[in-house]
Amino acid sequence: MARFFIIGMGKFGTAVASTLTAHEAEVIGIDKSEPVLEEVKEKLTSAICCDATDEIALKQSGIEDADAVIVAIGNNIQANIMTCALLKKIGIGRIYAKVEDNLHRRILISLGIDEIYFPEEIVGQNLAKQLILEEIDQIIELSAGHFLAELVVPNDFVGKRLQDLDLLNLYGLNVVTIKSKVLDITEEGEKFIKEKLNSLPGANDILNEGDRIIILGLRTNIDRLINSIKKKDR
Repeated sequence: MARFFIIGMGKFGTAVASTLTAHEAEVIGIDKSEPVLEEVKEKLTSAICCDATDEIALKQSGIEDADAVIVAIGNNIQANIMTCALLKKIGIGRIYAKVEDNLHRRILISLGIDEIYFPEEIVGQNLAKQLILEEIDQIIELSAGHFLAELVVPNDFVGKRLQDLDLLNLYGLNVVTIKSKVLDITEEGEKFIKEKLNSLPGANDILNEGDRIIILGLRTNIDRLINSIKKKDR
C-alpha cells in the first residue's frame, strides 16, 4: 500500500487526502493545529500534530518511510519553504508542494523541488481545456507532449474506414482503440447493451455512430484535429 504524508490540512491538503484515501492509500496528515486535525481525521489513516519546520519532529513522525510527501501549507509561505528545505535535507525523494505565487515557485525550484502546484492555475487551465476541447471526454499525458485522448466519433467520421480518414498522415495521430455499444443476450434471453473494445484496430475497421475512439499523439496534433472537427460542425 502506498504511503503518503500531507503537511498542512487546509482545503488543498484535505482534498488531496480525500482522493488518496478513496484509492485505498495510507494517508498520514500533519498539522500543528489539533482542531484542524480533528475536523479531517476521518479522511486520514492517521494524524500527527507537530510543527513541520521542526526537523526532529518531522523525523519522529516516520516521514522518512513515505512514498511521497505533499506540502500543502498555504497560509504561511515561510513555513512552506522551510518545510520543503527540511524534507530535502532529510532525503525525501518525492516532494509535491503547493505555492502561492511565482516568487514562491522560483524559491522552491531553487531548492530542487520539481513537483510544484499552484491550485488556482490548475483550476484555470482545466476550465480552459474544458471550454476549448468540449469534444474530449478525457485526456491523459503519457510523456512530455504525448497524450491519449478519448472522444465521441464525430458525424464526419461515421461510416468511414480508418484508412479513409488517414489520421496518421493528416494529423500525426494513431487510433489505438475503438469502443462500440453492441446488443447482447443473457443466458436467460434478456437483451442488454455492452461495450465492445477493439484494441489496435486495423485500416479497414469502420466507425459507427455512437462509437468512441482513443487516439494517441502529440497534444498539438490532438488540438488540430479537434479544431478541424469544430469547424466542420459549424
